[in-house]
Amino acid sequence: MLSQDEARFPLVPTLRATLGVKGHRPVVGTWDNKDVVYSFAALDVVTGRLTTRLLNSPAAAKRRTGQSKTARLQQTFAAHLRDIARAYPASLGKPVVLTIDNAPWHQAATITEVLAVHPHLHLYRLPSYSPQLNSIERFWRVLRRRATHNRLCLTRAELRTALRATLCYFH
Repeated sequence: MLSQDEARFPLVPTLRATLGVKGHRPVVGTWDNKDVVYSFAALDVVTGRLTTRLLNSPAAAKRRTGQSKTARLQQTFAAHLRDIARAYPASLGKPVVLTIDNAPWHQAATITEVLAVHPHLHLYRLPSYSPQLNSIERFWRVLRRRATHNRLCLTRAELRTALRATLCYFH
């Protein structure tokens, strides 16, 4: 049983309360930048094992490749499903159930093709507007606290490095 979801991490830092030296106010820089990094993650609710994939800003890629944001997210979700199929092979003899939300990129021909190639993967769609039922939502809060709160990343590469380091910590 896997809980799967995506989260977006903007380059603009999230500011939260923090500890500091008495008499000295901590300073966190900020800037106006629309770039984001998407993180796809599947959390095994029994073992706590994570399967993750990062994607640079789909909107920026549209300018270069001409693909829509939804098409890029569909391709990345299909690749993420292939990663899950490698991590949980059919040879184990157990079906893999993924709880997902109703995002538009979860419904595409490429997703159907991946599920046909890997019949042991089963998608269970949660009801609309019910993120509290998806256990990975709690993980995003912890990941943001450790990777992005009160940190200014100047490039997407820096943000990806911070996210990877935090994901490795949780692996």
